Amino acid sequence: MKIKTLIIVPVLLFFTVAASAETVYLSAAASMTDALKEIITDFAATHPAAQVRPNFASSGSLAKQIEQGAPGDVYISANPEWMNYLVGKKLIALGTDRIFAYNKLVFVGEKRSAPLTLDNLADLERIALSSPQSAPAGQYAKQALEHAGMYALLVKQRKLVMAKDVRQALLYADRGEVDGAFVYRTDALSARNAEILFTVPDDFYDRVAYPLGLTPAGAKNTSAKALYEYMSSPEAKAVLKKYGFEVEK
Repeated sequence: MKIKTLIIVPVLLFFTVAASAETVYLSAAASMTDALKEIITDFAATHPAAQVRPNFASSGSLAKQIEQGAPGDVYISANPEWMNYLVGKKLIALGTDRIFAYNKLVFVGEKRSAPLTLDNLADLERIALSSPQSAPAGQYAKQALEHAGMYALLVKQRKLVMAKDVRQALLYADRGEVDGAFVYRTDALSARNAEILFTVPDDFYDRVAYPLGLTPAGAKNTSAKALYEYMSSPEAKAVLKKYGFEVEK
């Protein structure tokens, strides 16, 4: 009898712990990677039962994954467009989508002796940007280039190198594989070699806004709702500002 008791008790304890742990599937724009990793760590310290599993990629890719049935509780996009896409598909719980952070678009590359602007980008040979079809950073960059009357010219000259997301565009510039890349200011701060060559004028593109929302599954997930609320906390806002994001006061 004693032996049976020793076997049964650990098994019961295992299932009790397993039942108390709640997985949160977080789908977030690649440009939020560093900040969210720190926020998740801080969140876990006060919510030990939550197991957050992040998936970082372009906002469009993540939206399509959720639409196709991939696990998702919390979704963070780098622009309202893809959030609105999921809202329209009724894949975001009603009333949970809100803007919680902002960013800016910059151009990075190796330090140059002569000043560089949007107007003389044609002097470069290879310019990276994330794909406008799926990544908001690419859409913002395309807007800016079109505003400057440069996009069609650079396409014609085959000087644009499309990356899957903003982090890949930054990597191309950081390795010197391209002459420069359009990235968010927050990404530029993490570069090892590339530096900011110029900041794209704010009125050349839509403001970079990050909406946050719960999926229908997330709205039923206690830990997902806790993470969603934590994103508005002073602690989370402090981390976002640390990594260069602008937040609502």
